[in-house]
Amino acid sequence: MKTLTKAEEQIMQALWKLGPSFVKEIIEELPEPKPHYNTVSTLVKILIEKEFVDFKAYGKSHQYFALISKDEYSRKTMKQFVKGYFEGSYSNLVSFFMKDKNISVNELENLLEQVKEAKQKGL
Repeated sequence: MKTLTKAEEQIMQALWKLGPSFVKEIIEELPEPKPHYNTVSTLVKILIEKEFVDFKAYGKSHQYFALISKDEYSRKTMKQFVKGYFEGSYSNLVSFFMKDKNISVNELENLLEQVKEAKQKGL
């Protein structure tokens, strides 16, 4: 999967939140300072080229929509992250957060419970 720049990811976050949107609506959803209309339009065109976004034309206006869900993007991005930084091991990832004290015992126990429930459901 192609990667997104920080600016492209902000556009995708807006589209995931808003659903199909026009450039002006996307701009409204972005943090201050708001980028110029042409900047957002260019970023959306790049996202179309990368096959993350498509559009529906209404005369001269275009309504843009995400072609990939936030969950799907998150899943693929996390897999690449874990592969690149933790030798492909989610166990190494959790261990990293334990050592760095970024995850509490309660949070870890909740994760273990979720894993057990998923296994019971055959996921």
